[in-house]
Amino acid sequence: MNDNYKRVMVYFRVIALTLIAIIVANEKITAQSKSGFRIDITIKDATDSVLYLANYYGDKTYLTDTAYLDKKGHFVFEADTLLPAGVYILAGQHNNKYFEIIANKEQQFKVQTALPDLYSGIQFKNSKENTVFYDFITYNVNIQKTLHYLADSLAKLEKGSLSAQQINDSVQALRTRLNKYKQNVIDENPDLFVSVLLKGMDDPRMEDFGLTQKQLQDSVFTYQYYKNHYWDDFNPADARLLRTPVYHRKLETYFNKIIYQHPDSLIREIDKFIARVDTNPETFKYTVWFLTYKFETSNVMGFDEIFVHMIDKYYATGRAFWTGKSTLKTLEERADALRNILIGADAPNMILMDTSGGFASLYRQDANYIIVLFYEEGCAHCRKEIKALKAWDQEDSLDFKVFAVCTDTNLVAWKKFIKSEQLPWIHVNGTRSVTPDYHHLYDIRVTPTIFLLDNRKKIIAKRLKVDQLKPFLEHYEMTRKRSD
Repeated sequence: MNDNYKRVMVYFRVIALTLIAIIVANEKITAQSKSGFRIDITIKDATDSVLYLANYYGDKTYLTDTAYLDKKGHFVFEADTLLPAGVYILAGQHNNKYFEIIANKEQQFKVQTALPDLYSGIQFKNSKENTVFYDFITYNVNIQKTLHYLADSLAKLEKGSLSAQQINDSVQALRTRLNKYKQNVIDENPDLFVSVLLKGMDDPRMEDFGLTQKQLQDSVFTYQYYKNHYWDDFNPADARLLRTPVYHRKLETYFNKIIYQHPDSLIREIDKFIARVDTNPETFKYTVWFLTYKFETSNVMGFDEIFVHMIDKYYATGRAFWTGKSTLKTLEERADALRNILIGADAPNMILMDTSGGFASLYRQDANYIIVLFYEEGCAHCRKEIKALKAWDQEDSLDFKVFAVCTDTNLVAWKKFIKSEQLPWIHVNGTRSVTPDYHHLYDIRVTPTIFLLDNRKKIIAKRLKVDQLKPFLEHYEMTRKRSD
């Protein structure tokens, strides 16, 4: 074998190895691109040069990606990673929403549509998920148009007339057709996320449960049954549903409208529900965060008890894995500030200086009810509430005392105000105290603030306005008499 032949063979071996390396590299690139997402969108007659891809998350939307119009008239969103499964929004450069798409298992597909009616002619290539989704949307839109027309026609007819009955029958028939079509989509596509989405879109209806007439007439039974079966067709632990408008809406509906609005009932149902989503860290995180925030910021009296429960059970125990040390400390401090002034708790005692220079104790006051008023002498709103409280005090027959805590340091102005307004109450100054700072004891952040105590010094209401005291006490008295 001569040297030339050897050199040629070496050369071909090098070329062969190079080609193999290129092929392997290309295969890796192809495999990598297939593991990521690529969404190619064409919108005929669109004037946008930029298109935005956004995702739902709870009740918010967040920008996911941006695509620019290329020379072929396409907008291409792509990356070497997959999109988290869910529903995504396509929006124009002026933040105008165009349409929605589903990202699930199929994440390399093309979309073609045209303005002005983006929905009617929309087509998908390599995405059965979105094809099925938009087939349903088109069918639903057509049904809704007919229902809207029938509703307009019905409004012009006399109630109970034959024509009105015929329209009502038509409406019922259309709704039945729509429900049947939706159920067919679900049955024929059990592996598609669109089926999960369609099952969870609507809240259940009592008539769909197949209950007897006797059961339907029992309001206690129907309430319990509906509550217990509200989530039957919806798996709240499915993290894909977080990235749709559906999960948050159902969460709000369940805890705002389905569950009895009392702290004990809500706490019990919250814990049961969170146990259902505990298997999915992402859903667990969102649900715990949302419910904590919801009840921390609630204006409903007594719901701060739910916030304290959330902190104690899910944050202080280390289960809120996403929370940093600084945030955790703030939340725990907030819960501690509230736990001693929850509805039903013993009101913290205050021993404060009175107008004579002595000290008056809250716990030494005896009456059926004690109104603890925190106010600032120079505050216009405080003066207005004090005037209203004085007027109510003079006319009301209920046995109550007012323990008025002034937050000002100017003792002369404080005493002058009491004398000029002729306020016949127990007056103390919050800046001269034997007991701990009233700000911390009662979480006083603004004035005026009112707490209402019973004869055992238990907190029965708080942060009420004066005009809310009378109706509250009337209801409280009536409830107490019923229970006696």
